[in-house]
Amino acid sequence: MNNLPDNTSFQGVEVDDADNPTREGGGDRLLSMVDLFAGCGGLSLGFENSGFTPVFVNELNDDARATYLANRHHSLGGMRFAENEDLHCKDAHELVDNRLCKLEADLAALPELGYSKERARTWSKGGGSNIDVLAGGPPCQGFSGIGIRRSYDVDKKELPSNQLYEQMAHIIEELRPRIFLFENVRGLLHAKWTKSGGELIFPDVLKCFRAIPGYEVRWSLVHAKDYGVPQNRPRVLVVGIRNDVFEACSFLEPTTFNGADVLRKGDAVEAGFLPAPRANSFPHLEELLGDLVDPEVDALLRSGEYPRGKLETFAYPSPKPLTGIQRRLRAKPSWMRGKKLVLTEQEYSRHNRRVVAKFIAMHANNGEIPAEFKTKKFAQKLLPASWGNGEPTITATSLPDDYVHFSQPRVPTVREWARLQLFPDWYQFRGKRTTGGLRRAGNPREGVFDREVPKYTQIGNAVPVGLAEAVSAHFRRILEEAVG
Repeated sequence: MNNLPDNTSFQGVEVDDADNPTREGGGDRLLSMVDLFAGCGGLSLGFENSGFTPVFVNELNDDARATYLANRHHSLGGMRFAENEDLHCKDAHELVDNRLCKLEADLAALPELGYSKERARTWSKGGGSNIDVLAGGPPCQGFSGIGIRRSYDVDKKELPSNQLYEQMAHIIEELRPRIFLFENVRGLLHAKWTKSGGELIFPDVLKCFRAIPGYEVRWSLVHAKDYGVPQNRPRVLVVGIRNDVFEACSFLEPTTFNGADVLRKGDAVEAGFLPAPRANSFPHLEELLGDLVDPEVDALLRSGEYPRGKLETFAYPSPKPLTGIQRRLRAKPSWMRGKKLVLTEQEYSRHNRRVVAKFIAMHANNGEIPAEFKTKKFAQKLLPASWGNGEPTITATSLPDDYVHFSQPRVPTVREWARLQLFPDWYQFRGKRTTGGLRRAGNPREGVFDREVPKYTQIGNAVPVGLAEAVSAHFRRILEEAVG
């Protein structure tokens, strides 16, 4: 197999001018993507860094959608994408019948895209539309370990979000993109439909995507650490490549697994559908976050004498970036030319004296929590300044309380949480900073499925930007060879 060259490292520096969307090969057609269940936009940002342009987005939560749109600065059809409500949708369940037909009409009205409903209906001849990628990661709380703790006594079929993969498959079948990508948590591989056990969910998910006519479908379990991200973060990725693209690309290979083996071991990486892992491509946390460490805040935390109001750093403690990854994350995109990049979201939690004392003790004891500070609620871990000879073992979740900063007695800030996902510092977040457990997680046992999605949760739910960029750079290579 002809693997891609090792050139998919995280870039995160330039995005194109707002009124000049990226175009494939410098030609007249842009590299387009549709992002379903987009959250705050980590997946889209990775694709944008590889030269793709979002042409439609769906996100249910108002705050996450506001974050997504606040960070999109391109125009399509003579109108800013963020302001064109025809190209946004709140609920994916709306994308049926007349609303889906309207979406196709709205896409056809974009001169940059050249979408044709009639062309999308040519799947029987092995083709489809010229939408390049449709990607989505339906909400995963019902499949993840944390979500299972909240919903262990509720059948998974009763959780509305657990059926969204079927809606995604329906939209793929209608829009006929060249490539589709389904992303979810590792827990999906082991989750079962009923609380008493029963059938596994993942075979049904895979069967649903394999039933879409005219696509070669592969899946793999990948780890974000293998693609330049400072987290372990295992993720299930299902990739479908339309037959005409598959047949025109020389480095894609047919599977050698039979049906049973495909369910046990994904082969998307081996078949060239996903990029090969890259060893030791992740930054150490001191390299990633060291320029944000404020000595004055450290002294305040240790004294316990907090000022009134927010405890926040408004200017970079280190005027210049100290490492390559810091330079990339502090670089301004093209639409910010002439503007100053200001540090935001560096507000600190106001820990009480006992909590600060526990964190100081953890620093002094190599991360161990002394017996007098242990609780039954949860065990916190000290973030390492360096991974040493090992690899990242952490995963950014919906709140930072699981981790203690590597050099200061506090939990990470929103900006530091965002950097763990490789969001650049210009990326802004909307909504509350954090919120209570039930408001954040809901309570399926009581029939409460609505959730607040504060900033920490938006970031923790996102696809890491570096992983998205590695995958999208690989997709771009496939498209350039197959389509031109």
